[in-house]
Amino acid sequence: MIKLFKVKEKQREIAENANGRAPVKKQSAGELRLHKDISELNLPKSTTIAFPNGKDDLMNFEVTIRPDEGYYQGGMFVFTFSVSPIYPHEAPKVKCKTKVYHPNIDLEGNVCLNILREDWKPVLNINTIVYGLHHLFTEPNHEDPLNHEAATVLRENPKQFESNVRRAMTGGYVNQTYFTRCIC
Repeated sequence: MIKLFKVKEKQREIAENANGRAPVKKQSAGELRLHKDISELNLPKSTTIAFPNGKDDLMNFEVTIRPDEGYYQGGMFVFTFSVSPIYPHEAPKVKCKTKVYHPNIDLEGNVCLNILREDWKPVLNINTIVYGLHHLFTEPNHEDPLNHEAATVLRENPKQFESNVRRAMTGGYVNQTYFTRCIC
């Protein structure tokens, strides 16, 4: 039975080459699933997706989030997604390119979102991650921080936290860290 499939595949390759076309690159299961996820995306109006390497490289893309409420309202935050060929059995690697003062995003851009770590399941998809990232901006979580200083300020002095977020987003220093402007 297996040989039959190999023979059919070889015949298809020969037929394609006879038509003057290069053999079609076979997509991995991860690429096929990602293509499906992207085609079914239901992004909030404040979110966009871009493919900086072109549409041929679906496994690496950027998502830009412009929160329309909360502490980060008016900001623009860019996240890179790097998707493994074994997706959805492994969560995408997500990093924030925009330096942000946030308890769940460290200064190197690492993101603390449970569904990107221990709670990832193959039934989850890119849409779920985008909504999870959105939620981080509307409801920052001081209980599971990557940036402990920001989490402490949020927990102990929300007004100071709001002031620090505004200062960081408009371009300036928070403590000894400089943040570039990210307000739209």
